[in-house]
Amino acid sequence: TCLSHADLSGKIAIVTGANIGLGKETALELSLRGAKVILACRNEIKGKECAAEIRCQSNQEVLFYKLDLASLKSVKKFSQTIIEQEPRIDILVNNAGVFRCPYMLTEDGFEMHIGVNYLGHFLLTNLLLDLLKKSSASRIVCVGSFLYTRGTINFKDFNSERNYDRTLAYCNSKLAISLFCRELSKHLRDTSVNVYCVNPGIVRTNLLQYSVPAFIRYLQPLFPMFLNAKEGAQSIINCAVSEQLAEETGLYYSGCQRKEWHDKALNEEVVKSLWEFSERLTGLS
Repeated sequence: TCLSHADLSGKIAIVTGANIGLGKETALELSLRGAKVILACRNEIKGKECAAEIRCQSNQEVLFYKLDLASLKSVKKFSQTIIEQEPRIDILVNNAGVFRCPYMLTEDGFEMHIGVNYLGHFLLTNLLLDLLKKSSASRIVCVGSFLYTRGTINFKDFNSERNYDRTLAYCNSKLAISLFCRELSKHLRDTSVNVYCVNPGIVRTNLLQYSVPAFIRYLQPLFPMFLNAKEGAQSIINCAVSEQLAEETGLYYSGCQRKEWHDKALNEEVVKSLWEFSERLTGLS
């Protein structure tokens, strides 16, 4: 549980994938603490419904903006809207993601896991950096997973076209997010922006959207160990608000505790290569 009682009155937060599960609980909690919260979601109907629901439970400054992370065009459009509308950003929670979906490509031709979970957020974060720097102390919280330890970064098959495996594609995307957090924190070393990578644990919500019945049966004995969305969101909220983490950046957290990075995230050559590769893929370089 997040033990911080930080008041977020006057703060501006963005949460991607905020209409369900972890994102919704995170957005609600930030709003209850007084923040203006922007729900960045792909589904307009669900996004607007969620914004109205959160407004009823918290404060009135809860807005919906359409963001489809499977489209770089949508990411650019969303970012431009935020730049025009908001004076700064205090908290950015990169939460949206897909898990174990069948082989599909994004609008720009990227495998869906790497495109949505990683590249969309890579571009979004970079486009919003100037607004994040305008805050006296802002935070970027990337939702990772302990499964990053099973991932690999293969620049020759970045789209997982050979022997596609749904679970491994997810693991690869979470390793990419982990490496991104480490490198981003170095880029922002002399700024007021801190970066956190957080494993929310195994959360029941919409995790099994694309899972076959056999996979669900396989997981069934573990269901009692799964967290609900409110429990899973605690570690995300902790990274977003805890005063104790104010001087920390580029680190990994799980269950509201700092954890050591696995060796997979510590290969500096891969970290730098991935950043440059991602800049080219998203048109930033």
